Amino acid sequence: MQTDTLSLTDNLKKYFGFNSFKGEQEKIISTLLSGKDVFVIMPTGGGKSLCYQLPALMSEGTAVVVSPLIALMKNQVDAIRGFSNQDGVAHFLNSSLNKGEINRVKEDVRNGVTKLLYVAPESLTKEENIDFLKSVKLSFFAIDEAHCISEWGHDFRPEYRKLKSIIEAIERVPIIALTATATPKVQEDIQKNLGMDDAEVFKASFNRDNLYYEVRPKKNVNAEIIKFIKKHPGKSGIVYCLSRKKVEEIAELLQVNGIKALPYHAGLDGNTRAKHQDMFLMEDVDVIVATIAFGMGIDKPDVRFVIHHDIPKSLESYYQETGRAGRDGGEGYCLAFYRYKDIEKLEKFLQGKPVAEQEIGMQLIFEMVSYAETAVCRRKQLLYYFGEEYDEVECQEKGMCDNCANPKERFEGKEDVAKLLNAMQELKEIYKSKFISNFMAGKEIAEIKSFNSQNHPLFGCGKEHDEKYWDSVIRQCIIQGLIVKEIENYGVLKLSDKGRAFIKNPFSIELVQAHNYDVAENDDDIVQPHKSSGATDEVLYGILKDLRKKIAKQKGLPPYVIFQDPSLEDMCTRYPITLEEMTNIVGVGQGKAEKFAQPFIEVIKKYVEENNIERPDDLVVKSVANKSALKVFIIQSIDRKMQLEDIADAKGISVDEVLDEIENIVNSGTKVNLDYIIDELLDEEYQEELYDYFMEAESDDLDDALEEFEDAYSEEEIRLMRIKFLSEVAN
Repeated sequence: MQTDTLSLTDNLKKYFGFNSFKGEQEKIISTLLSGKDVFVIMPTGGGKSLCYQLPALMSEGTAVVVSPLIALMKNQVDAIRGFSNQDGVAHFLNSSLNKGEINRVKEDVRNGVTKLLYVAPESLTKEENIDFLKSVKLSFFAIDEAHCISEWGHDFRPEYRKLKSIIEAIERVPIIALTATATPKVQEDIQKNLGMDDAEVFKASFNRDNLYYEVRPKKNVNAEIIKFIKKHPGKSGIVYCLSRKKVEEIAELLQVNGIKALPYHAGLDGNTRAKHQDMFLMEDVDVIVATIAFGMGIDKPDVRFVIHHDIPKSLESYYQETGRAGRDGGEGYCLAFYRYKDIEKLEKFLQGKPVAEQEIGMQLIFEMVSYAETAVCRRKQLLYYFGEEYDEVECQEKGMCDNCANPKERFEGKEDVAKLLNAMQELKEIYKSKFISNFMAGKEIAEIKSFNSQNHPLFGCGKEHDEKYWDSVIRQCIIQGLIVKEIENYGVLKLSDKGRAFIKNPFSIELVQAHNYDVAENDDDIVQPHKSSGATDEVLYGILKDLRKKIAKQKGLPPYVIFQDPSLEDMCTRYPITLEEMTNIVGVGQGKAEKFAQPFIEVIKKYVEENNIERPDDLVVKSVANKSALKVFIIQSIDRKMQLEDIADAKGISVDEVLDEIENIVNSGTKVNLDYIIDELLDEEYQEELYDYFMEAESDDLDDALEEFEDAYSEEEIRLMRIKFLSEVAN
């Protein structure tokens, strides 16, 4: 590859004004300039872009940079142009350009002015573009966000799979592939699919030692997010949600609570997205609420917190999204909210996909659960996933994750580990984690029955503990190297040599007590795991529970029909003493407040006066007044007896989301009549069975109902009957 004659450091100074390289940048650039393929795995903020920008500026010809996002291309092109006196030094070629603009780009490339040409993979597949690139001098190909090539990556794009044949059809010049997140499996997949098995690999440490990691139980999540942001006034942050609908809701909620926030998702038009992104970069707003569509195209070094309202689909996504915090080396707080129900939603998204894709998706979700529920150092667990060993002493000393700052109880695990490894050996090492943990706990789940494993002599050999305990033991055995998870085989567990040695000669091994995310915890910045409820005022919580029980008895209803636990917990945090304030409590709408709230208001008011309690007015989460358009449409559609699928299609949402909205409508005190749907699905006797169940049940928890009826009813049928029940008896 022909380059200019100045030294690398001189060129760095000449083009970018820096005096020295970061990490292995210099070695990476030298290797690429020598004509070899290079594979770079470098965390966000590590300086990946410079690894192809500088050699492109130094080399004869044009470097083609394949990039998945138009926003990212524009950012990069603007940045490069800022270092040059010629705008033509960098261009992008994608669907956003008109014919005249495309001709101008091609002219600059032909004339040797353009050193970096950013191309979307879709544009690269077009015959006219392939022919054009064949006719010009190229220096190398740079494949940015290379994890998009791998089905095991968190952002798989089929077009990336075609890159090898396209590059070979144009000209096989050197390739540099770059990504911020790649497990050993993804790394192997990328190299194989780009035909660069002999590439020199540069892998920087994935440890971001300035980031603090915390996972909290997902209880009163809106109030928790508002309180957290208000404790960090004026600081820039990102709140990630999985759905566009949730992004809009949370952004609006933050706005009405005095926080400068804007939404960002693919459903907004391009101008709005660009405007919101610029306002965030220019600090006109403090917080962006976004789907994962946001972040890949920005370079804002002073993002101080990243909040995950919903747990992401994979650890790669989580790592990349949290990596947008503290890129300047300053403080970065990574807070995620977790509940297992969200995991079940993610699993549902996989339904209907090819089996192999489902298996991969399930495995990625399992890794995310392992991280969320772990009681060991979060940094250790995260880095282990990316194939990096980490000694947690540093994290423990600095208290840089919730588990190290607030260590969980440790205990001797030799006996339980021996039981687990023996059972795995007896079961021939052919099962995944879920199967093994339920087998140990003696739970007859469908998969165990299908293999007739409930009759195995070791079935239930660890039944003194539940399956969640055994999940935790399995995770810790993987991290300690006793068990190996076969990624190629979709997560089947195998014994390692160390694990086999342990069976022959067990040794003392310390395990950490797992989190229990089924109970709410207090709302200090560091999670404390020993609270009995999510209420900040335990005394008032006890009083309100007794009152609820008394009223429920008088009315002949289950207590949860009056107010659910999260509503009582919220009352004990915010002490509502008027009907209007009560409607701002989680799960309490106008109808429910008018029907049941008065005795609760009187008790709270008396309690506040007697105990001289200062009510936290600044933490009151004001409800968003106008989420009503969708609700009104759904209520009118139900009145017209439209099917759920038709309502969903009309609004471009899923049936699950329609049911979520109907549940919100009913929980807020409005009656709906879904008999026209239910009568088609369920005979009268089945309706009565489900109705009676909810009348007798201690809670309306969906998981409890599904477990009670096993496979007798679908989740949708149970949800519909729960809506009918609550609509008729609670409203």
